[in-house]
Amino acid sequence: MLRRILAGGALAATLTLAAVGGSAVADPGDAADRTGARVLDVLTYNIHHAEGTDGVLDLERIADVIRESGADVVGLQEVDRHYSARSQWIDQPAELAELLGYHVVFGANIDKPAPAGSTDRVQYGTAILSRYPIVSSENSRLFTSPGEEPRGLLHAALDVNGVTVDVYSTHLNHRLQSDRMQETADIVEIVGDNDPAIVVGDVNAEPGAPELAVLDATFTDAWTVAGHGDGFSHPAEDPHARIDNIYVSDSVRPVLARVLMDEPEATDHLPVLSRIVVMPEQAPDVR
Repeated sequence: MLRRILAGGALAATLTLAAVGGSAVADPGDAADRTGARVLDVLTYNIHHAEGTDGVLDLERIADVIRESGADVVGLQEVDRHYSARSQWIDQPAELAELLGYHVVFGANIDKPAPAGSTDRVQYGTAILSRYPIVSSENSRLFTSPGEEPRGLLHAALDVNGVTVDVYSTHLNHRLQSDRMQETADIVEIVGDNDPAIVVGDVNAEPGAPELAVLDATFTDAWTVAGHGDGFSHPAEDPHARIDNIYVSDSVRPVLARVLMDEPEATDHLPVLSRIVVMPEQAPDVR
């Protein structure tokens, strides 16, 4: 199996498993119905380092959007970790986890040495927030052409009331279709036979694009079976493209999908939410 794992500080950054700051994490045990099915509300959200379309940097506004969505699991893209003055050098995934009381992992796709006078590496990438415990995590490198922004696939294995659910967050190349073609092939290879699995992210391609064919052939696009309307999520203030997607594996059934419109100024993407059901007769116990 293809495993181009990020090295050094990037890998270490993916292993932040506990809820930050000792915050209590809610236990949504009531989500299991009488048959034992696990029900999850899953959100994908490109937060543009918390800078809104109004030019305001406001991480608490991002946290408010997530909180109001009721999401149990959130895949984030364009997340800063001690990156620069643009986000006040803060650890955004840790701050969001503390604000929300969630567990968090972070995958650094850009990872640079700490600047003079600091011990914090300069990092940028994706994150996964979860109400449920994260039992393991890994950030795998996706194909990236020379000179292009590095891309990755962040994986978090969740313990959802005794069942392992594998969640992935990614952000594909925004310029080159040729890179996206190879990135999606990498994703399918990395996820492999993991099931139940949920893959979310900003794919930077609209439905029917050739580079999405391998994802559509391997997973179910939640919007196609549970969404209503066009599913447009970008750009936030005048959405006309469906590029923020939630894919699920065979033992996962989407029952609802919607675009959240409450805070379109918070970032340049609208968040997309799907309620999914993990079918107990096919789901393995926590490994």
